[in-house]
Amino acid sequence: MVRAMKTVDSWLNSIVISRRHMTGAGCNVSPLWGYPPCYTPRQPSVLKLLHRGSESSVEMHVLLLKEPREGGSGPDPYIKELASRGHNATLIPVLSFTFVSLNTLSDKLLSLLLQLFQPEQHGGLIFTSPRAVEAVKMCLEDDERTEQWNMDIKDKWNAKSIYVVGKATATLVENLGLVPLGEDTGTADVLSRLILEREDANILPLLFPCGSIKREVLPTALRENGVSLDTLMVYQTAPHPDLEKNLKNHFTEQGVPDSIAFFSPSGVKFCLETVRRLSGEQLMQIKFAAIGPTTAEAMTAEGLSVSCSADKPTAEHLAAGIAKALQ
Repeated sequence: MVRAMKTVDSWLNSIVISRRHMTGAGCNVSPLWGYPPCYTPRQPSVLKLLHRGSESSVEMHVLLLKEPREGGSGPDPYIKELASRGHNATLIPVLSFTFVSLNTLSDKLLSLLLQLFQPEQHGGLIFTSPRAVEAVKMCLEDDERTEQWNMDIKDKWNAKSIYVVGKATATLVENLGLVPLGEDTGTADVLSRLILEREDANILPLLFPCGSIKREVLPTALRENGVSLDTLMVYQTAPHPDLEKNLKNHFTEQGVPDSIAFFSPSGVKFCLETVRRLSGEQLMQIKFAAIGPTTAEAMTAEGLSVSCSADKPTAEHLAAGIAKALQ
């Protein structure tokens, strides 16, 4: 079998080299396991098909429709996890976020600032996205405000409950000196149940900085159970300005992915039409993955067959689900 695969490798390599002569010197040849960048395969390669019938693992191509990792340096954890399982992943940013003011405090950020420095008027804080935490950080960029925050304001908040969804959001909250609760809840629905288990209707309003696009699951669940919210929109969500261009370039250069992962209902809304158009008849061959149940629901509502949904919204759990779906 090994000798046969080596023979096939040699044969495919000669095809790639021959294709270079056919297409001209301007078309650089990729490594043996790929294609020249000017060539887009419409069907799985012969080598992939042979490997699928053997015990060898196959490097599959996964497209991640998500924002780059929040803060820090180094490779995106989702790309890293998929690489550890033998798959090649590419990340295309889907969303852009505009804070209500980048240079001066607008009415919205000023309102947030005032409420942040009056913790006695609230029963706690809720963060369901990293951007909401970034808005708080913007409010604290002034040296005097930072000093006051570190001196006593953050301790007054820590005497209350600071609720979060997701590890990325929890990490940013910790960077503010706050102690998060609920990072493993994964969704706003599960977080709302945690809040209701811990709080009662007599609690002061919970301060909830959020974006222009938010699901009403958490506010509705709390309101129906008598828990008050002070909701404040501090950033706006829109499609990334280069989204369609980046998708077109990616499909042209890499072909149709073996798997595509969505990370939010907004991502489904902004990407799906373009993905359908670029995939054509191969759409049904793609293994679609979701970061969690909320995103999976949005995908199903659009008629997509969801091959896997991460048990938890982490790189490890999503990569494991995708790897299993691609077997």
